Amino acid sequence: MTKTSIPVSVRQTLLLGLIGAGAVLSLSTVVEARGGPESARPTFEQIDANGDGAVTPDEVRIHMRTRGAERFAQIDTDGNGALSRAELAARAESRADRMLARLDTNTDGEISREELEAHRKDRGGRRGGRGGPDRLFERADADNNGSLSKAEWDAMPTRGARR
Repeated sequence: MTKTSIPVSVRQTLLLGLIGAGAVLSLSTVVEARGGPESARPTFEQIDANGDGAVTPDEVRIHMRTRGAERFAQIDTDGNGALSRAELAARAESRADRMLARLDTNTDGEISREELEAHRKDRGGRRGGRGGPDRLFERADADNNGSLSKAEWDAMPTRGARR
């Protein structure tokens, strides 16, 4: 088997994309709730599984697992229940394209450290939609009762909105 030399910038982009593909499988509802790129924000009723008018961290976790399974199925284009290198590479390329479109402000086809830092600064130093349901509740549970009412859910900012 012969090795093919791949330019460093392409390897870095592919590596970032593969890491991103793994992250896609575990994207949190926080990203969805803020209007993530893959899906519309879930409705309060979609998250409130038991219909009691309050969303709990457990209901968010259940929704996250369901969405993770749906995303896995989307990536598993041959439907064999496993992700091949080709399926992961296709997903990584799609993610890399979205990252470049969002972060490559000078449109040179590469994301510089300066562009990445500027993006983080624009986000108040935050990295992505990390934090999961605990962070969601910490920020959105205005009455600190451990669940979100429909009013609290509706008051959450969408992606790109500033508090």
